[in-house]
Amino acid sequence: MSPTKTSVAELSGNGQLVYGCDYNPEQWDPAVWQEDVRLMKEAGVNLVAVNIFGWAELEPSPGTYSFERLDQVLDLLHANGIGANLGTGTSSTPAWLTTLHPEILPESAAGVRAWPGGRQAWCPSSPRYREYALRLVDEVARRYGTHPGVRLWHVSNELGCHNALCYCDVSAAAFRTWLTARYGTLDALNSAWGTAFWSQRYSAWEQILPPRITVSTNNPTQLLDFHRFSSDELLGYYQAEADVLGKHSSIPVTTNFMVAAHIRNQDYWAWAPHMDIIANDHYLDHRLEDPTVELAFAADATRGLAQGQPWLLMEHSTSAVNWQPRNIAKAPGQMLRNSLTHLARGADGLCFFQWRASVQGSEKFHSAMLPHAGTDSRVWREVKELGHILEKLAGVAGTTVKAEAALVFSWEAWWAYDQESHPSSDVRYMDQVHSLYKALWENGITVDIVAPGSDLSGYKLALVPGLYLVREQESAALADFVGSGGHAVVTYFSGIVDENDTVLTGGYPGAFRDLLGVRSEEFLPMPPGQLLPLDTGATAALWAEALRLEGAEAKASFIEGHLTGTPAVTRNRYGAGNAWYIGTVLDPQALRDVVAGAAAEAGVAVQVTAAGLEVIARSDAEHTYTFLINHSDDEHKYPAPGYELIAGEEVSTAVVIPAGTVRVVRSFSSAPPTTGRISGLKDDESD
Repeated sequence: MSPTKTSVAELSGNGQLVYGCDYNPEQWDPAVWQEDVRLMKEAGVNLVAVNIFGWAELEPSPGTYSFERLDQVLDLLHANGIGANLGTGTSSTPAWLTTLHPEILPESAAGVRAWPGGRQAWCPSSPRYREYALRLVDEVARRYGTHPGVRLWHVSNELGCHNALCYCDVSAAAFRTWLTARYGTLDALNSAWGTAFWSQRYSAWEQILPPRITVSTNNPTQLLDFHRFSSDELLGYYQAEADVLGKHSSIPVTTNFMVAAHIRNQDYWAWAPHMDIIANDHYLDHRLEDPTVELAFAADATRGLAQGQPWLLMEHSTSAVNWQPRNIAKAPGQMLRNSLTHLARGADGLCFFQWRASVQGSEKFHSAMLPHAGTDSRVWREVKELGHILEKLAGVAGTTVKAEAALVFSWEAWWAYDQESHPSSDVRYMDQVHSLYKALWENGITVDIVAPGSDLSGYKLALVPGLYLVREQESAALADFVGSGGHAVVTYFSGIVDENDTVLTGGYPGAFRDLLGVRSEEFLPMPPGQLLPLDTGATAALWAEALRLEGAEAKASFIEGHLTGTPAVTRNRYGAGNAWYIGTVLDPQALRDVVAGAAAEAGVAVQVTAAGLEVIARSDAEHTYTFLINHSDDEHKYPAPGYELIAGEEVSTAVVIPAGTVRVVRSFSSAPPTTGRISGLKDDESD
């Protein structure tokens, strides 16, 4: 995997941090545009995404193009020093296209054809859609490929947000082509899919369909491969657009990922090498127990996709979104905290959806930089404040985050883990990921998110939540890491199947059994609400195993019922390192304690601040920038001598972080940068 190929800071026009937004001028009379640009300059905006949903505007009828309004917008932005993140306009089809060719509309697993009228109403495998879309891309690239105001190409938009999985006959044919390339022969496919079960054996490629709705459960490997195919199909579409752009332009190309708790259909480890810049969209998800921690995870995961290099936050919100059951407005100061959390964790650019709040359409109640209330509003004042703060933080651009711990994350494992007919529907992949990440977050441990099989030699601690599906070389990489002196924490339902979703026999946890020094004969899920006590005083829930020690030592065991004496948490000496296994769902404090113990053994600092104070550092050879994000309602102090950039003051010993605010301290990098969150000073200590 190659790192980001183009500096994000270059997109600002002056090598500093990017501050930007989506702009939809087609929704407004041209008389509004001048005012928009004036206010953009007032706020400090330097990059604007345009033409994201512009197809019907640019091509009002087949083969008839109208670029005059987009010409005016790009020229106006450029004349005012604002660069363009130029969309290809292909994310949503115009009405004339779906009327002429309804066969491009996607089809559900139940065989129901979607109607036009929303967005992304197209099948990723449709050759007819590609024909029309790539023709538009060619026209846009020819016209603007050398425009001085265009700094970035934006392919489509949030690819796969709504149409990632299409089950139509065209997709079925494409799926068979993909399977032929993957397996070569029907015998190999039948073996991989286990088609001896339920008389599913195929004797001709034409018999194979997407995993449409059946009267029972589907073949698990067929489902897994369909996810792989669908991710590859959309990636292939991205590459097709990028190839057209490359014929007419040398401007960097990307698209906006959706690394978030509720989006799972693209394997971004496979996508990342094809991006000139890694970009992500992220919105607080109030359906989660702790959306702030999930935001931090998403930012760290995006940095992982960028191989540790700076990345671009292409969309987030100033306040409420429009698509959750309850669209919670952000409290005063929350937008700043959210934004600077992304910045602290590796973003070199912060952009919002959108510039001016829409007054019509599905997103009219989505917040914006310029809200319905106009400039006499808290949101607008906070937007201007953030712009001014980013000017003060210009030196952060190009710095990176250093971590001693790595968390292994897999979209493939997610697809396989959350399928039907598993031991318990109450345990889900992302629940494991978020629980373990939160334990790291609360222990003040900065972590990189890495793909299975990654080189772990630069880390001291590796954490492996719920890696249900694992390849031999991926489990070997973890074993080599531990054997060479590294330390690992593996959680339950890991190492169970290979890449074909075939169970690894001989006892669970299969691929990790020797590394962990344990063997489980049977899974023992529990109903929600049932708690089992452990001999450490902790409690366990939802999951247990008939686990026995084969070299490991028990660190916690059950003390009730037929599980009495059964290990729940173990540690095994393997080579020069230690490997921990968590074979149940621990209560949050117990999980924090296990992670803290493993980290301490690994030599990773475990340093906890007052509740609600998040600390993360970015650095280069000259400076360290320590971000202090106070999510609490209390004032805190933190020992960080240097120069505080937001308030603009020297700090001799400790910086004061008022409730709900952020402080950033610049210091020299002669000493190692602070990792994670360390203990602050008592309130009676002064600087």
